[in-house]
Amino acid sequence: MEKKSAEVVAAIIWRDERILICQRPKNKARALLWEFVGGKVEAGETKEAALVRECREELGITVKVGGVFDEVTHEYPDLRVHLTLFHAEIVAGEPKRLEHADMRWILPAEIPAYEFCPADESILQKLMGR
Repeated sequence: MEKKSAEVVAAIIWRDERILICQRPKNKARALLWEFVGGKVEAGETKEAALVRECREELGITVKVGGVFDEVTHEYPDLRVHLTLFHAEIVAGEPKRLEHADMRWILPAEIPAYEFCPADESILQKLMGR
């Protein structure tokens, strides 16, 4: 059987020295793992438009999308994910937990204390300067 593929975008949002991370809801695949805000790109959407929409839906914020921080392809047992992580800046609103189980502003040095989605592994290493 052909494995499903997904084009996914996410945002690295900084506030001072901290980055925003979100915990996946209990009822979704990879439940309660940590990730960056974002989601699937829908048909006819640009990656940037998808990221703006996802940030609005998941956190109630408006972001300005910057350059690409990193891109990875990851094979989960059920899904092949192509993830593009963008720099993004909040231009309106304050992040609210509309969909996630939790959200936190953490220092890059605190990353090892959280269990992230496996697709984020190389991105996290880069953020920690490794």
